[in-house]
Amino acid sequence: MDTLQDWLAHCERLHPKTIALGLERVRQVAQRLALRFDCPVITVAGTNGKGSTCAMLEAIAGQAGWRCGVYTSPHLVHFEERCRVRGEAVAADQLVPHFERVEAARQGVELTYFEFTTLAILSLMADSGLDLAILEVGLGGRLDAVNVIDGDCAIITSIDLDHQEFLGNDREQIGREKAGILRPGRPAVVSDPVPPQSVIDHAQEIGTDLWLLGRDFNFSGDKQQWAWAGRGRRYSGLAYPALRGANQLINASGVLAALTALRERVPVTAQAVRTGLALVELPGRFQIVPGQPTLVLDVAHNPHSVAALVANLDAMGFYPCTHVVCGAMADKDLDTMLRRMEPLADRWYFCDLPTARAASAVGLKARWEALRTRADVTASEHASPRAALAAAAAAADPADRIVAFGSFYTVGGILEGGVPRLQAPHLRS
Repeated sequence: MDTLQDWLAHCERLHPKTIALGLERVRQVAQRLALRFDCPVITVAGTNGKGSTCAMLEAIAGQAGWRCGVYTSPHLVHFEERCRVRGEAVAADQLVPHFERVEAARQGVELTYFEFTTLAILSLMADSGLDLAILEVGLGGRLDAVNVIDGDCAIITSIDLDHQEFLGNDREQIGREKAGILRPGRPAVVSDPVPPQSVIDHAQEIGTDLWLLGRDFNFSGDKQQWAWAGRGRRYSGLAYPALRGANQLINASGVLAALTALRERVPVTAQAVRTGLALVELPGRFQIVPGQPTLVLDVAHNPHSVAALVANLDAMGFYPCTHVVCGAMADKDLDTMLRRMEPLADRWYFCDLPTARAASAVGLKARWEALRTRADVTASEHASPRAALAAAAAAADPADRIVAFGSFYTVGGILEGGVPRLQAPHLRS
């Protein structure tokens, strides 16, 4: 196995299950690898907002001059996107030696694709001379592979219903799983405005230094700027984060709390905060692509994130027609997701996705037809996200907008080959 693609194919064959929660196997291999970080580590768990939180932490730390490494998942187009060092995705050939290390340390232990690749990326990051490591938890927290690393600070973003078959059927159960990333005596920031009691209870049980939004830190703002205050530090006159959406202020508040909690070890200036928030980028999170028509890309893939997307779309103003490209996993709460988008959607373009977990375009359309509330709305089926986007672009007028959502695969499929620049048919020469 000479290339990254060879190793990824190998990882897919190792374990009969895609998801197999539990730390025993991962910890065994991690110990053989002697995995440890010589820098502060921030772990980030939550239902939604993890990627945005990681991106803002990375942007601010980078502006402060720190050598920062980030692990996030899943990727949109290329696997290497999962690991960034100093703001750049690592090269495939940099990862290969670390896959080899994990294979040598595995000694027959069955690891899932996620577990194997997580260990390889953690190995690379631990070897990279970082000043700060930011680790996004894949699923849950307590039993996720990332949790073999003891974070110096934990962040829990919004908590809502997703992956119930693994994490529990209500916010309290899911919150308890997320709280598994907390550590005794170390700071933990909860940016969810109404956190489950299970998170607070677990923090108290183990003696975590808990930072709660509204108690230990808070924010305020008007149309031009916003301010943050918490535990001996204040920032005022801040520009809004470059990441769009009303929910991003909540994420940014959690970021500033975490950096304040770690200020003795990773100090950042007010200027680094301002510049980092102004320049932060993250594809696929309410990403608005200029053109005629306007294109909005969002990886929203559960009811909570779709509700946030709908609120953000509603705040964009008037568009004569909204064309919606949708592909999603079959194990999601599809009816609620479709129902929440339905009031804004004038035309639907359902698409197949290149994974066995996905709902088919035919199946999605059938679900929508059972829920539909407007007789004037049409729907069609397409073989891929790009094909669906092409159909939407062909039907759209310049003043319309196209929204693509439902899965990382949906947005990734559209971004493959580059960000599309749309031009309505009668504007083309």
